[in-house]
Amino acid sequence: MTPLSLVTVMLASTLAAAPGAPGAPAVYTPADKQGFGTARSADSPVWFTIGRTGLNEVFYPDLSTPATRELQLVVTDGRTFVERTGDARTTPVGNLRYRQEFRGTGWRARVEYTTDPAGAAVLADVAVEAERPVKVYAVHDPALSREGADDSARTEGGALVATDAAGASALVARGGFAATSNGFRDTSDGWTDLADKRLDWTYPEAGPGNVVQTGELRVDGVRHRDTTLALGFGGTGAEAARTARASLESGFSRAARAYDRGWTDYLKTLKRPEVADRALYDTSLMVLAATEDKRHPGAFVASPSFPWAFGFDRTIAPEFGSYALVWPRDQYQVATALIAAGDRAAADRALDYMLRVQQQPDGHLPQNTRVDGTPYWTNVQQDEQAAPMLLAWLLGRTDPSTLDGLRRAAEFMVNYPNAPFTEQERWENQSGYSPATIAAEVAGLVCLADLLRAAGDTTAADRYLAVADQWEARIESWTATNTGPYGPKPYYLRLTKDGQPDAGTAYNLGDNNPGEIDQRAVVDPSFLELVRLGLRAPDDPVVRNTVAVVDRQLRNGPFWYRFTGDGFGERADGGPWNLGQGRTYGRLWPIFSGERGEYELLLGDRRAARQRLADIASTANSGRMLPEQVWDDRAPHRRYGTGTGSATPLAWTHAQYVRLAWSIEAGAPVERPAVVACRYTATSC
Repeated sequence: MTPLSLVTVMLASTLAAAPGAPGAPAVYTPADKQGFGTARSADSPVWFTIGRTGLNEVFYPDLSTPATRELQLVVTDGRTFVERTGDARTTPVGNLRYRQEFRGTGWRARVEYTTDPAGAAVLADVAVEAERPVKVYAVHDPALSREGADDSARTEGGALVATDAAGASALVARGGFAATSNGFRDTSDGWTDLADKRLDWTYPEAGPGNVVQTGELRVDGVRHRDTTLALGFGGTGAEAARTARASLESGFSRAARAYDRGWTDYLKTLKRPEVADRALYDTSLMVLAATEDKRHPGAFVASPSFPWAFGFDRTIAPEFGSYALVWPRDQYQVATALIAAGDRAAADRALDYMLRVQQQPDGHLPQNTRVDGTPYWTNVQQDEQAAPMLLAWLLGRTDPSTLDGLRRAAEFMVNYPNAPFTEQERWENQSGYSPATIAAEVAGLVCLADLLRAAGDTTAADRYLAVADQWEARIESWTATNTGPYGPKPYYLRLTKDGQPDAGTAYNLGDNNPGEIDQRAVVDPSFLELVRLGLRAPDDPVVRNTVAVVDRQLRNGPFWYRFTGDGFGERADGGPWNLGQGRTYGRLWPIFSGERGEYELLLGDRRAARQRLADIASTANSGRMLPEQVWDDRAPHRRYGTGTGSATPLAWTHAQYVRLAWSIEAGAPVERPAVVACRYTATSC
């Protein structure tokens, strides 16, 4: 290319919209987050996650709506290297605040993150040190309104502004950017442009499509080392830019102090048990509180992450967002932990939300919803119908509105075809008769009957108790086999497809499992719900038999698999789960350590339960985030007991940690409904 032609191309890049539309397909970053945070203030409807490369998904205006995919730094000396930040060392430096440290060729960067309690903005305080002057770029990948493929980007008044039909973001820097560009992912974006170690393109706008924005920071690592970035959000580009600039002007230090103070004040309102890892306990409480949406009180999402194919495969997730959803089951786990810690108000909000999203006309609770109550997946899970009954009993809620909602859920449950059959049990991929689901159904009906009796409705109470007793009496005939391949017998199965546990009925386990398996060969630690919820004594013979079977079949070190042949996890080589893309293997779930600890408490073994608490704690990453799954001893080049690419943080794991800590303090599971245990095991009376 002649010098004149080069000048022409460079001039055009400053005047014309970026080429290469629409860019590469929009996807999300890996789900193993190293940090998760938000201000305690309701005035700041923005949440951030951080991964190994820097700032990952940012959510706005609610926790079901990612608005940013990634904000990353790129460092180059302009001649010999160009490097993205990655493989971060993450350190908590406050209450759900973090510092990340990155290293490269002759340079290092430190970035601290906070949100502004006064507005919808995330702040990143950046410090770069280098052996010789470098250029540093911020590369921002917006993904507004749960969709990163329809955004438009532009440079406006020194800000990098992105918009779509529903919202906007704006990235600004202290001292302004030295240069900016807006392009399309992998075709005309900053990452692509900087491959030659120079920012040659300065496109003023791009979109719609999968846009990426680049801003050159006014730091060189030698003479100028520090700056601050502010990423603001709003309904329009102008609003987002005003929010970002207001937070930047107010300053990182002020925002961080207010952020920390908000969480410190929250923790002061709560109780603390005797626990070895106080920092992890406090972090777990804050994570649970942070998973509540600020515009829809009581909506607690399962995780602010999108694991495996849920973050990159449109055939699996046509609209990305899985796990940043509300499940009644997970709501119950979070709420019972918060009750134990002293935050009854949050549990009340969770129950109100459950009843608010009941479906018309039959009153059932949907499998899950976005935080605004819109159903997402729509299968029926009967343990989720029982969840509000169990929670209401723990809260002692007998007001007419609550009881009306609970009655509607109970009527749906008892009138369901072949009840207590469930369309899906708690692992969401099989129908049948599940001991864990039946335990929840029976316990829920007994708890509801107790509330109704307290409110004076003895007729309805007696009716629900009669159904509960009928189901309780048949649990073994539906779910415990005398003819299965393991021993000692009888033992509980994961589920039966037909209510005939001695029949060799075969079914496919799903999640990339080949062929079918005899239902008698599939076990699951979840049967301990029968003990936790008070339907069976911990020393019941069938319970003890099943503990022995489960430990031989599913235990791996101090942890357990979900069930025989679980395929919901990575491939053998560690690659991500996806349907129809080869065999995958579920790994180990820390929640089972908590459930086993609660069982051991009921056996009187507090020492064993303390070890289970420590086992859960050992799975925390450097940002104190607890994962959904951890690596087993079958994973090459992975460290045993550390988080996989599964959802991290998982609210359920943090809730189980908090709840087990309080159960150890109490000497028994704190959420075990005494009215159920008294009726069926003559304990807690």
